[in-house]
Amino acid sequence: MSSIEEILLRTKTIAVVGLSDNPTRSSYGVAQYLQKQGYRIIPVNPKLTHKVLGEQAYDTLQEIREPIDLVDIFRRSVDVPPIVDAAIAIGVSAIWMQLGITNMEAAEKAHQAGIDVIMDKCTAIEHRFLNIGPINT
Repeated sequence: MSSIEEILLRTKTIAVVGLSDNPTRSSYGVAQYLQKQGYRIIPVNPKLTHKVLGEQAYDTLQEIREPIDLVDIFRRSVDVPPIVDAAIAIGVSAIWMQLGITNMEAAEKAHQAGIDVIMDKCTAIEHRFLNIGPINT
């Protein structure tokens, strides 16, 4: 299993599942921060019918037609298993469940598929803590 730093350093494109278009929501703030650090953000939320943070939103991970390195999940723990199944199907290298989100069964399934999993941590907080700085795209 890769470390958080290794995951963040190798990641270029992040699908943010549950990204809100509301700037007061944590998903928006985290995605905006990551985008400013050089990551490509792809919103995944069936409620979005327009671009968010300048990026086309998708209903599902399966609709995205480009490689995704990391799936960043902003959904309830109970909603995680089908997201992990979709992430496995599209061949991501890492799945990240945000603060307060854990699902051991889904994490084990992802691990068995060779996918790194981080649970109950914030991508933006970890990025700042590690002092990685903007990535080169």
